[in-house]
Amino acid sequence: MLSDERSPPMGTGKGIQQLAFILLFAAIFVGCASSNKAGGTAGIDQMIPGATKWGHYNGEPVTKWNPDGRTMTLLTELRYTDPHGEVWVAPVGSLVDGASIPRYLWSVMGGPFEGKYRNASVLHDCAYGERKRPWQDCDRMFYYAMRCSGVGATESKTMYYALYKFGHHWKFPIKRAKPVKYEGELVTRGEEIPRAIPVNPTEINQARTWINSTDPTLEQIEQRAQTEAW
Repeated sequence: MLSDERSPPMGTGKGIQQLAFILLFAAIFVGCASSNKAGGTAGIDQMIPGATKWGHYNGEPVTKWNPDGRTMTLLTELRYTDPHGEVWVAPVGSLVDGASIPRYLWSVMGGPFEGKYRNASVLHDCAYGERKRPWQDCDRMFYYAMRCSGVGATESKTMYYALYKFGHHWKFPIKRAKPVKYEGELVTRGEEIPRAIPVNPTEINQARTWINSTDPTLEQIEQRAQTEAW
C-alpha cells in the first residue's frame, strides 16, 4: 500500500514529456524570431529579381531617332522604383535628347544614352520635361538610377554635383503655375528658373577630386554646390 502511494500518478510521466516538448518548441521559435530580427526582415528588394538597394527597373527602353536628328522617341515604357519606393515613369511616346544633362558632362559619360547611363538619362529627361516634381527629387532619382545601373560612386556623385549646381531647374510659383493633365488628373507644372551661370569644367573637376578622396554624402555635395560662388 505504501509503495503504491509513493508511485507517481498514472500519466504523470507522459505529461512531463509533453511539457518538455512544448518548452523545447517554444525555445526554438524564440530563437528563430531573434535570428530574423537580428538579420533584418526580408524587404521588397530581396523578392524582386534584379533589385538592389538602389531600387529596380521594370521594362527596357527602346527608342527610334526622329527626323530632326537630335531627339528620340521612346517606343516602350520604362519604370524605375527608387530606394524610397517612389515610382518614376518614362511613358511611351516621350521625346528624349539628353538636354536635361549639361552638355559638358556628355564627355564624362560618353554620351547620355550610352552604356550604364542610358536608363537614368531617359528617366531624367522625362522628369525634367514634365516638371511635376521638385527638381531636387529628380536629380536624386538620377543618382539612385545611375547606381542601380552599376555606375560607380565617384562618377554618380560627380554627375549629381554638376546637375545640382548647373542644371536647368524650376520652381512652383502659385500664381503663375500652369495646370497640365497627367494620368487623367490636372497637376501643376513648374516653371523654369533662368540660370545665367555657365557650366564650369574646373569646378566640376575639383569636385570630382574631392568626391573621390572623401566620399561625401549627397547632403554634403548639395552644401558644397550651394556655398560656392554662383
